[in-house]
Amino acid sequence: MNTRARSLKGLMIGLLLIAMLTVTACGNDSSEGGSAGKSGEAKKDFVVGYLNVMDDAQAMLAYEAKLYEKHGLNVKMQQFKSGTDLIKAMVGKQVDAGVLGFTNAVSWASKGAGVKVVGGAQLGFHSVLVKDGSDIAKVEDLKGKKLASQGQGSTADIVLNGVVLKEAGLTSKDVQMVYVDPGQAIQSLASGAVDAAFVFEPYDSIATHTLGAKQIYEIGKVWPFPCMVVITTDENLQKNRDAVNKLLDAQKEAIEMLQKDPKKSAGLIMKHFVDSDTMHSHHGGTVESVDVIKQAIETQVFNWDITPDQVTRMQEISDMMKEQGVLDKDVKVEGLIDLSWQEQQKK
Repeated sequence: MNTRARSLKGLMIGLLLIAMLTVTACGNDSSEGGSAGKSGEAKKDFVVGYLNVMDDAQAMLAYEAKLYEKHGLNVKMQQFKSGTDLIKAMVGKQVDAGVLGFTNAVSWASKGAGVKVVGGAQLGFHSVLVKDGSDIAKVEDLKGKKLASQGQGSTADIVLNGVVLKEAGLTSKDVQMVYVDPGQAIQSLASGAVDAAFVFEPYDSIATHTLGAKQIYEIGKVWPFPCMVVITTDENLQKNRDAVNKLLDAQKEAIEMLQKDPKKSAGLIMKHFVDSDTMHSHHGGTVESVDVIKQAIETQVFNWDITPDQVTRMQEISDMMKEQGVLDKDVKVEGLIDLSWQEQQKK
C-alpha cells in the first residue's frame, strides 16, 4: 500500500473512532440494587451522572475499578450528552451527583436551583488543533479563519472568548465560529471544512495520532482553571451526606489511581472511548488504543481538592459569564461551594 493510501486509510479509521465518541450509549451503566458489602451492611443506592469525556475519568474509573462498591455505594452510572442535561436531571431528582462543568452549577444557581460544588475533578484542558502543514501557528493567526468549538454558553465557549481569543487581541467576531460537538469539530478539521478546532481530551490525543493534527495552544498551560467539579444538590447534602462523602472517597481513590498508574487506568476506562485494541496511525501502521487513552490521561491534571486559588479562578469565570451575557446577574461562587468533606480529609 502506498503512503497516500495508508494516510487515507488512517484518516477514515480516525474519523470512525471520533464518530464513535459522539454515541450516547457506552459501557455498562447499571449495577445490581440493594447488594451487601463485605460487612453484610446493605450498600446505599446512588445514581452518578457523567459525560463521556476524559474530564470525567474519575467517575468512570471509580465504577470500573469497583471503588464505589469498596466504599459502600451501589452506584448506577447514567451518561448524558451535556452538562446541561445532567444538571437538569440532578435538579429533577433523577441523579444524585455528577462530575460536570463548574459553569453548570453557576448557571443553575443563578436561577435559584439548590446545587453545591462538593469536590474537585479536573483542571481545564482545551486545545486549539490545526492540520499538519497549516500556516496557523498561534492563536493570533486565527483571524478570518473558521474555528470549530462547542456551543455558545458552554465552558469551552466561555473560556475561548474570555481567555484564548482575548489574550490574542481577538473576539469571536474576528473568526468564523462553527458551533458543533467535539467529534464533529475534529471531523470538520480533517475534511477541511474548518481551519482549526478547539477541543478537549480524548479528542486531542486521538486526532493527533490518527489524523496528524497539531496542537498550537492548550489553555491549561496558560490559564489553569477548575473546569470539572463534583456537584450534588442541597437536598442530598441534608438527607444523604454520608453517601455523598462515600462517593467523594471513591473518586479521590480513582484520581490517585489515574495519577499513579495511568496505563492500568486507561485499560479500565478505554471501552468508554474506543471499541478496538488498536488504531491506525496517520503515519501508517497502528498504535495501541490503550496508549492513546493513557496519553489523554497524562495530559490532564486531576485534583480531588479545591484550593483557594481555584475558588478565585471560579469567580473569574462566573464574572466572564456575566460579561458575556450567559448570566443575568452576578453570582458569588463561595456560596455554591461546600468543602466539608475536603476539610475532613485534611485533618
